[in-house]
Amino acid sequence: MPIQRLKAFLDENNVKFTVIQHSRAFTAQEIAELTHIPGRELAKTVMVMIAGNVGMAVIPASDRVDFECLSEVAGVSVDLADEGDFVQLFPSCDVGAMPPFGNLYDMAVYVSEALADDEYVAFSAGSHAEVMRLKYKDFERLVNPILGRFSYRYP
Repeated sequence: MPIQRLKAFLDENNVKFTVIQHSRAFTAQEIAELTHIPGRELAKTVMVMIAGNVGMAVIPASDRVDFECLSEVAGVSVDLADEGDFVQLFPSCDVGAMPPFGNLYDMAVYVSEALADDEYVAFSAGSHAEVMRLKYKDFERLVNPILGRFSYRYP
């Protein structure tokens, strides 16, 4: 999703946001360091297969998905998606930098409860060189994600 499409969507819904440019980085932890955003406040989008359909699991950058817990939250089997399962859905996004707005693509979005505790959420905005930050309550209002406890922190 080009950042322009996401910006237009946010503007249409009167959402205030900031865009932070940074040098190219490929891991959520690198991005957190470059942008000075704590890893617990930076969201990463993990593409998953939910009963055969592509979906998103959105977790803090410092966490990993607990697939057993996510399957319980979803009520069906959930597995990590292969790149081939989703890359064609985001032709103008860098692989691994998809913003967590699956609602724009009719896909389920599951969000770790750990992210809902913060006032703001930040995430890759379609490229490995841009991060977008907005109020979590605005994100939740627009995306209407399914909240659950399905991530854990790793060292």
